[in-house]
Amino acid sequence: MADAVRITQRLLEAYPNPRIALRFTNPLQLLVATLLSAQCTDARVNAVTEGLFKRYRSAQDYARADLKTLEQAIRPTGFYRNKARTLIHCCQALAERYASKVPGTMEDLVTLPGVGRKTAAIVLGSAYHQDAIAVDTHVLRVSNRLGLTHSRDAEKLEQGLMAQVPKEKWTPFTLAMILHGRERCTARKPRCGDCPLFDLCEWGDKPARAA
Repeated sequence: MADAVRITQRLLEAYPNPRIALRFTNPLQLLVATLLSAQCTDARVNAVTEGLFKRYRSAQDYARADLKTLEQAIRPTGFYRNKARTLIHCCQALAERYASKVPGTMEDLVTLPGVGRKTAAIVLGSAYHQDAIAVDTHVLRVSNRLGLTHSRDAEKLEQGLMAQVPKEKWTPFTLAMILHGRERCTARKPRCGDCPLFDLCEWGDKPARAA
């Protein structure tokens, strides 16, 4: 098994003070942006939410939204019909169960329509500054390549990383892994030659580093 402590230290040296790319000013905005980010780039989500957040300012605004109007507002993010329904149902649940406030626990967040552990962990880590590991496609790919896990199951991977990575580093570790997966350890043609984790990586398909 790879050395998670050394990998975490090296990652945070390469990506100091990592931040999520989605723009937000409160937990509700981050929740909405994260739900919209499924199968969509963060840049496009940010372009959409710039206007969306001015029109819909509270959970009740989304809960009472006209479905067709909301669909058109978020259309550029793709899968807009499903996403619009999810936003409305999620915010209806927020209004009914949590006085329109985004809860600050994993247990409560995952009861909301459309919210899984990854979305919940992103909200907890970046909006509430709690210790949380979010497993997205980048964290899944990079963790397997490094040898931190040998699982494609997101929940098992999350539990495995929580057992290996120091708890106070969970959130920055997640954000640094996402950056690393986007910038260097890409799905195709990873930049192994200038990877700061090269000597700690157990991926059998990595090319030899040039002398």
